[in-house]
This record gives sequence, C-alpha cells and structure tokens, in this order.
Amino acid sequence: MPVIVESLPVTGRLEVDIKVTAEVNFTAVAARQKVNSFVLSEISYMMHAGTPSLTVGERICWRVPVILSLTTPGDAGEVGAIDVDVETGQMHLTPQLLAEINHRAEALATHSTPTAAP
Repeated sequence: MPVIVESLPVTGRLEVDIKVTAEVNFTAVAARQKVNSFVLSEISYMMHAGTPSLTVGERICWRVPVILSLTTPGDAGEVGAIDVDVETGQMHLTPQLLAEINHRAEALATHSTPTAAP
C-alpha cells in the first residue's frame, strides 16, 4: 500500500519513520533487461525499457518506464511502466495495464508523427 501524505505543515517539524525490508534478488539492471525483453517480444519492437526507480508499496519493486521510440524523432516519450518485484523478479502485468500502454503509445505516435505537406 503506497504512503500518501495529504498535507504537510507550512512550518515546524515533520518526522516520518518507515521501515521496510526486502532481499534485493533482482537489480535495477536485471529488471530493466526483463522489461525490455518483454516489451520487445510481446508489445512492440518500437518500445524499450527506461531507467528503473525503486518503489515501496505492498511490495518493493523496480518501476521500469516503457518508452515509445519512433523512427524519425527517436524517443517519443513514456507510455507506461511495469513493476518488477525486487525479491522474485516477477513482473506485475495485467491485461488493463497492457491495454493502457498500447493506447498511450497509439495516441503519442499519432501526435508525434509529422503530416505530409499537401
């Protein structure tokens, strides 16, 4: 469960102590390679994995951005992210997540593709 701080004091002291432990069996590099392989083979050869960031929620995961690359402009932008568990290496995938990535990629590609002059 993610921690959300809804409001911070304008002044004064704020102290938050959170302790979470996990065995990091999968590095950021391994997570990126795993997501990269998946998106290239299962979604599109025009997508690749970006630089992972560590997220703490119900599980500790590497959040790996999925980047759309187009032929002419190159990297067009992030179209989603796939979480990889740091302990098991399992990717957190759902049909809804894959549909959202595809939808965002189509929208981004449409807006990034130059139209031919008449």
